[in-house]
Amino acid sequence: MKKGLSAILMLVMVASLLAACGGNNKEGSESSASASSSPAASASASASASAPASVSDEKEPDTVTLRMAWWGGQSRHDYTLKVIELYESLNPHVTIEADYATFDDYWKKLAPQAAASKLPDIIQMDISYLTQYGGRNQLADLQPLIDGGFLNVADISESALAGGKVNGKLVAMNLGGNVLSTTLDVETMKSQGIDIPSKEWTWDDFDKMAEQAKAKGKQIGGFAFRHDVFFPYYLRTIDQKMYSADGKTIGYADDKAFVDYFTRYQKWYDNGYILSLDKETQKKGVAEEDEILLGNAISGNGWSNQFLAVANLITDRSLDLYPLPGRNGNKGLFQKPSMFFSVTENSKVKEEAAKFINFFVNDIEANKLIKGDRGVPVSSKVKEALKPILTPNEVKIFDYVAWAEQNSSIGDPPNPIGATEIEKLLRDMSERILYKKITIEKAAEEFRTEANKILERAQMQQ
Repeated sequence: MKKGLSAILMLVMVASLLAACGGNNKEGSESSASASSSPAASASASASASAPASVSDEKEPDTVTLRMAWWGGQSRHDYTLKVIELYESLNPHVTIEADYATFDDYWKKLAPQAAASKLPDIIQMDISYLTQYGGRNQLADLQPLIDGGFLNVADISESALAGGKVNGKLVAMNLGGNVLSTTLDVETMKSQGIDIPSKEWTWDDFDKMAEQAKAKGKQIGGFAFRHDVFFPYYLRTIDQKMYSADGKTIGYADDKAFVDYFTRYQKWYDNGYILSLDKETQKKGVAEEDEILLGNAISGNGWSNQFLAVANLITDRSLDLYPLPGRNGNKGLFQKPSMFFSVTENSKVKEEAAKFINFFVNDIEANKLIKGDRGVPVSSKVKEALKPILTPNEVKIFDYVAWAEQNSSIGDPPNPIGATEIEKLLRDMSERILYKKITIEKAAEEFRTEANKILERAQMQQ
C-alpha cells in the first residue's frame, strides 16, 4: 500500500512540474488514459496490479460493488477476505460483497441464481461444472478482457490457460495447479509399525496398509462420496476414460472396470477400513473434520492443495504427500486446474471483476496470503517470488506438484454437459452398493445405461 501511495504522489508531482513548464495538457491526458486502460500491465507488486492512475484533472472513478462467491473451509475464507481487504484498500472505489460456503452447499446456492441470471460477478468454478456453465453462456469470454489490459496473462503458460476453455473460448481463469494425492501420517504409521509405502505403491499395498491400520485401531481415508474423482482416475490407470472424446457417451463399454473398482471399495467398507456412510454423510468436507486430524485415520485422499489446511491444523507431527496407489507409471496422475475464477455473463461490471481476478492471480502481496491454497500459482513470477517464504507444508505441496509434472500424463477434457447429473447417479449407486441394496454387477450395468441416457438428453437440449 505504501508503494501505491508513493506512486500516486510521484504522478502528482510530475503533473505539477509539467504544468509549471507549460507542458501539453492534451498529451498528459492521453498518457493518463493509456495508463488506466491497461490496469493489468504491471501486476507484479501489490500496488502495481491495481493502483489507480491519478492526475489533477482526472475525475475519481465511479464507485463499484462486486459480488463474489467461492467454496472452501474456514482457513480459505479467512485469507480470501484478507485479500479482498487489501484490494479494497488499494482501490477505495471498489466494495466486494463476499459469499462463501462448503463445496456442496455452494453449488446448491449457485443453481437458482444461474437460472435467474443473477449470478455474482465473480464465481469460483470447478472443472466438473465448467462445461455446464460455460456451455450455456453463463460465463463471460475473458479474451476481450485480456486484450483490453484488464487481465494480465503474460507470465502464465498456454497449457495452464487451456484448462479454462469451453468451445474454444476462455471462460475461466485457472488459479493453480493441482494433482491427486494421498496424505500419509507417516510418524503415526512408524510408531504403530505400519509399513511406509514407496511412490510406486500398488492397490495391493494399499489393502495391506488398511489391514495393518485396522489392527492398530485406525482407519484409512476412503474416497468419501467423490467417486466422480477417483473412479475416472482408476479408469486412466487401465487405459480407459470416463467419457468418450466427444462427450456423448460413457467412455468404456466393458463393465469389468466398474466391477473391479467397487469390489475393492466394498471390501474396504465391509472390513471397517473406511468411515461408515452415516458418519460420512454428517461431514461438510472441511479440514476441521478430517479423520487424520481427529486421530482416527492414518491416511486421506484428495487434491494436493487440500493437504495444507489439514497439515496446518496438526501441530504435534508432520504429514506427507504421496501419489495415489496403482498409477501405472505416468498414466493415472494428471495436472488439473485446482479451481477457477470466472466473470459471469450477467455481470454489469465485467472489467472491474477482471481487475480483481488479475490482482488475485498476479499480485505478489496477495499471493503471500494465498500461498498455494488454491493450487500452485499459475504465474511464473508469483511462483518464484513465493519460494523463499514458503512454510515446510507449503514446500511439500510445491515439491509434490513439481514431481507430478514429470510423472503424469495429459488430463481429460472438461466433463460434458450432463456430468453433474451422472456424478449424483454414481454417488447414489455407490450407496446402494455399500448398503447391499444392489449387486455390483447389476449396478455397473444400470449406471452405464442410465449415464448414457443422461448424456443423450443433454445433447438434445443443447
